[in-house]
Amino acid sequence: MKVVAIIPARYGSTRLPGKPLLNQTGKPLIQHVVETVRKARRIEDVYVATDDERIAEVVGRFGGEAIMTSPDHASGTDRLAEAAKKIGLVDDDVVVNVQGDEPEIAPDYIDRLVSLLMDSGAPMATLAAPLDEAEAERPDNVKVVLAADGSAMYFSRAKIPYDRDGAGAGYLLHLGIYAYRKRFLLEFAGMSPTPAEQAEKLEQLRALENGHRIVAAVVESAAAGIDTMEDYEAFVARASRP
Repeated sequence: MKVVAIIPARYGSTRLPGKPLLNQTGKPLIQHVVETVRKARRIEDVYVATDDERIAEVVGRFGGEAIMTSPDHASGTDRLAEAAKKIGLVDDDVVVNVQGDEPEIAPDYIDRLVSLLMDSGAPMATLAAPLDEAEAERPDNVKVVLAADGSAMYFSRAKIPYDRDGAGAGYLLHLGIYAYRKRFLLEFAGMSPTPAEQAEKLEQLRALENGHRIVAAVVESAAAGIDTMEDYEAFVARASRP
């Protein structure tokens, strides 16, 4: 069984165009992500899936491997599935989807995710982290509620679970990293959008609505993602510290 990481990378980010190529640290952002993922012990190969020749050229320049994909994909999952087909993986191989704007994700979190998928028998796995009540109010912070066995019950932009009596519910932030068995990744990408997915604009709900199990591990904290120039400048400041 082979384990690979694929990092979808688009040039045309709505809030921060050209984000993968930002290089105020002396390295493009996508290189930081690739180098971080390479530190995970369970990952055998790392690929960048992109529809932009500029990104592919930069990835090749620092010794990475880029896979060109269609510019017409509606989601990162579709891009991931096309890349997985081109790599030539077999059905039981594992594909880890790492966001291209999270250069500080802990490599051991990636290893834990891979182990979780392999040990659980589930077709799909992800991560979550504790979230304080104030941050749980923000729709941009996707929440997840887990069953006792670690299976995801629901994901939402709303504040879930609803704390009716004010007893102090614990909230979990869903982290945007996934591991799939390759067979299921292709099946998932071929499914039609589902009602809850369309309402919440959360693609992972498509798997739950079709009766598939998603298992999750709770890790200590979330890495800082980069959505805006302010986020990137904060990352540059952290990266420049000795």
